[in-house]
Amino acid sequence: MAEEKKVAAYICQGCGIGERLDTANLAKVAQKEGRVNLVREHAILCNAEGVKMIRDDIANEGVTHVAVVACSRRAKTEAFSFPEVALARANIREGVIWVRPDTDEARETTQEMADDYVRMVCAELKAMKLPAGNPDAGHSRTLLVVGGGVSGMTSALAASQAGYSVVLVEKTGQLGGWAANLHKRMPAHEPFKDPQDTGVSDMIEAIAAASDIKVYLNATVAQTSGAPGRFKVSIATESGATTEEDIGAIVQATGFSLYDASKLSDLGVGSSANVVDQAGLEKLAKAAAAANAPIRRPSDGAPVKNVVFVQCAGQRDASGTHLPYCSGHCCNTSIKQAMYFKDANPEIDTTVIFTDLRTPGNGEDFYRSAQRKEVTFTKGRVSRVEATGNTCKVNFHDLILDDQNASIADVDLVVLATGQVPNSGVNIDLPAEAGADEEGQKVVSILNLSYRQGKDLPQLKWGFTDSHFICFPYETRRTGIYACGPVRRPMDIVQAMEDATGATMKAIQAIENAALGRAAHPRAGDLSFPRVRIEGCTQCKRCTVECPFGAIDEDEKRYPVFNEGRCRRCGTCMGACPVRVISFENYSVDTVGQQIKAVDVPDEFSEKPRILLLACENDAYPALDMAALNRIQSSAFVRAVPVRCLGSVNTIWVTDALNSGYDGVMLMGCKHGDDYQCHFVKGSELATYRMSKIDDTLKQLGLEPERVATYEVAITDIERVPQLINDYAAKIEEIGLSPMKGF
Repeated sequence: MAEEKKVAAYICQGCGIGERLDTANLAKVAQKEGRVNLVREHAILCNAEGVKMIRDDIANEGVTHVAVVACSRRAKTEAFSFPEVALARANIREGVIWVRPDTDEARETTQEMADDYVRMVCAELKAMKLPAGNPDAGHSRTLLVVGGGVSGMTSALAASQAGYSVVLVEKTGQLGGWAANLHKRMPAHEPFKDPQDTGVSDMIEAIAAASDIKVYLNATVAQTSGAPGRFKVSIATESGATTEEDIGAIVQATGFSLYDASKLSDLGVGSSANVVDQAGLEKLAKAAAAANAPIRRPSDGAPVKNVVFVQCAGQRDASGTHLPYCSGHCCNTSIKQAMYFKDANPEIDTTVIFTDLRTPGNGEDFYRSAQRKEVTFTKGRVSRVEATGNTCKVNFHDLILDDQNASIADVDLVVLATGQVPNSGVNIDLPAEAGADEEGQKVVSILNLSYRQGKDLPQLKWGFTDSHFICFPYETRRTGIYACGPVRRPMDIVQAMEDATGATMKAIQAIENAALGRAAHPRAGDLSFPRVRIEGCTQCKRCTVECPFGAIDEDEKRYPVFNEGRCRRCGTCMGACPVRVISFENYSVDTVGQQIKAVDVPDEFSEKPRILLLACENDAYPALDMAALNRIQSSAFVRAVPVRCLGSVNTIWVTDALNSGYDGVMLMGCKHGDDYQCHFVKGSELATYRMSKIDDTLKQLGLEPERVATYEVAITDIERVPQLINDYAAKIEEIGLSPMKGF
């Protein structure tokens, strides 16, 4: 038997609400029109007494659904946390009184706004159910780390120290990655003066001593299936054997490869043995240190007396021939390597030729230390390196003197800063005999994911994993799988270690949330997940295709199969479904649809438009709140409904609103495109595409295309958002009220 539903509405009078609004009338609206079972007003609902009142009603009155009519859902979240009941909130502080003038002329429309928000919250609440959590929760507390370099080792040690088991997979025969090839590293602590030991040996020893870290060397990931808390990972070893591990979350720390220096023939590569990249110099420096001898030039073994470092060699290339980006670490690396020579013999000439010297973090102190050691820094752009016997001539454009024909002759060693290429699943420009594809690339899968969208993490245009560092560092489109280190973006050792620690903490959060059946990101703690009425499904496949996170597969009959552990709760599938059979317990086509229908739409003679605003809860709605905090006024004719993502907007909401006599519909979502800001990657883009198809509906209704408008909005658009609203309200006034009123 279904549990009896008892709905209660609690109306706050604090923060000026009681002075600006007739709260008794709000209570009447909730009771008479909202048809709730219980209505209470309180002077300050969020204080201990107000919260206790709600808790007592839940405990003693059997309240199952709570409507809080007060401030924004983004405020007082701890005070209004009642996990045992379904909860909805009506925003009459930021959404009403803070955006309206406190005048007698505005009092009527301000009250009408608040009355509508009470109607809406009551309608929403009645269509909601209390989420029960994911019944298919996973309980593995083991972290898989793919890659045994500094990033991977840092991740493994961090997880171990936090009390989690680790499986560490490294494709080569030893741990350490590129850092193991270094003579020394840039300093990571005060006084940031001299190169220091890499620390790789200590990390390897710590991993060997950790009983909860299992290391696979000469191994790769053969297959990854499942979801957070219950990944099944097959690991292929050198012997040909395959081992399966139960994994809770995954960190990809596969690092980088060096840019192919053979492409830089104009900089002397191939014509002189004395032209090396930064990794080549590290090899020379390690050999010299082992022999307790000076660094020698490769051509004849003579000691180096004059060395030139060429920055941005094949990097920051606007022509598209080489890498278009900066690799971040290279300037500091050249400074470090120049010190190898100066620390061994101050008489050695060391020159760093740079276009822009970039020393992030505390690298500025390191740079000053190099200046004190008399390393020469020259601002210039190298045009050519010529072999001259056992030396080289470096030709460059001196950017300070504007000398196009500057040069340095008799250079014993030229070191090229060639940059990082991410090891994200593609090896660049392999020869045809190595199995390259038509574009000269051989795809080598890292994770071998069992996802319809592909075997590896999605990548940005330059091959770095799409871990959206602007909004959510480490997060990828594959739930429970995180990227860190140079596979995510170019970085040095210090940054990579910090990055790995952050990714590990995110992975641990995913493990813990998975065990509780909760969403990991970005709606952390959300217990809802998609429900589908299979009997109504038309097998159109739009939900499976449009899900940005690979959370929906198909069974043998082509019906959708939801992998709840992968779900981000964005609702994109709900917005995509043409027959509206997909929903969440506390967010559905019905919960929003009932809000839209609950608004009191005035008739055509009132001269009071009604505009529906569907606002993304991640950017647009916070911008609205902050505009209200700054008391920036906006139209009284707009009724805002926060949505999880614009991708969750089903076109039926727009159609119903227009049929109900709304004069316009605004949609505000995040920026989309290559540099997207959408928390759910494709949601805003999909919504914009869907709304571009709404013209047919508008034509059928005899309505102007301006009556539906979509905007890209950032969370920082505090002044722009209310201006958009006011401009749109003016546009509606210009074209006139909807002819659909009264039908």
